[in-house]
Amino acid sequence: MLLNGKKRTDSMKSLRDLYKIGRGPSSSHTMGPEAACKIFMQQNPDADSFKVILYGSLSKTGVGHGTDRVIVETFEPKKCEVEFDYIITDLAHPNTMDLFAYRNGEQIDKRRVLSVGGGDIEMEGYVAEKLEYIYPDSSYEAISEYCRNNHLRLWQYVEKVEGPSIWIYLEEVWSQMKKSIREGLYADGILPGGLNVHKRAKHLYQHQHIDESAETRENREVCAYAFAVSEQNADGQTIVTAPTCGSAGVMPAVLYYQQLKRGYSDTEILRALATGGIIGNLIKTNASISGSECGCQAEIGSACAMAAAALGELFRLDLDKIEYAAEIAIEHHLGLTCDPICGLVQIPCIERNAVASMRAINSVSLASFLSDTRKISLDEAIAVMKQTGLDISKRYKETSDGGLATLEVN
Repeated sequence: MLLNGKKRTDSMKSLRDLYKIGRGPSSSHTMGPEAACKIFMQQNPDADSFKVILYGSLSKTGVGHGTDRVIVETFEPKKCEVEFDYIITDLAHPNTMDLFAYRNGEQIDKRRVLSVGGGDIEMEGYVAEKLEYIYPDSSYEAISEYCRNNHLRLWQYVEKVEGPSIWIYLEEVWSQMKKSIREGLYADGILPGGLNVHKRAKHLYQHQHIDESAETRENREVCAYAFAVSEQNADGQTIVTAPTCGSAGVMPAVLYYQQLKRGYSDTEILRALATGGIIGNLIKTNASISGSECGCQAEIGSACAMAAAALGELFRLDLDKIEYAAEIAIEHHLGLTCDPICGLVQIPCIERNAVASMRAINSVSLASFLSDTRKISLDEAIAVMKQTGLDISKRYKETSDGGLATLEVN
């Protein structure tokens, strides 16, 4: 949704708007607010102090996500007061915030901001330069028809629309994904936030069982890679939204394992990223990738679908099989709630990245055999995911008011 008009659904933005490199633990709760505060500061250079009021999910889980900390740090050295409003619920978006600028105690500016997921913001009176809608189509049916008529694979469609410069950007994305895995695999300690969650990626990676099967080894290593990125995110380190911070571990885990196992080149991986990006773009445009808007199905479900499509490209599956793999991944995450304990992107978020990574691999296996029997299109699954998200109670959408979030963890 937009503050100044209807959300456009007849075209899509660049993949640069989907894959963002930044600090965790939450694209909607840290990256988005950080970006908004930077813009607001630039718009008010004469202000000597600021105030930010957080509403909805930003208020209820802001402390756990570190939203207030990021906001204060962004405005430094100028003073900023952060308030949490738990009362107002009539909001255009669950991630809503008001920014105020002051000079000599007098208010000189005020802006409302929506943090809509994936690090994106919608801000009154501000239009970012990179918000252009460059893709002419916004349905898989239309995109696949164009690709068939022009004998293109999905990554070639991306190149045709975005130009060759997209590969330079995706190379940066892949480099950061690999860095997040490698650093996360050797990190020790306890994650911040008070839940006393130990980092476990290193243990998963290094503790090979003496008689483990090839299948068990694949499960362990893929899960270790997903844990590594997710723990880096939870620790506030740099990751890539794919499509969000909370689901950042799925794509890297699946692709990194395949590169090591089968020797795929970086060029092939970048093509897979482009293919998965088309799926993420379709979901972001026609449904949502925001956990506070549509539940965890919008984050982990979307990441799983992107990874399935990316893996389908690595395996050189045709357009129908790639579609079916992504559809399976979405279908079997429908209704998944977003209920992080204490608002931290740790429990159950980290494990969900690992589970979704394996589900993406399984989705491709099913699709490669059964694509000619499918009854549901990817576009239909995305539409259902959106409606399901709208129907889910607010208690189960990143507010920590229901589900697992109500449990006490020692």
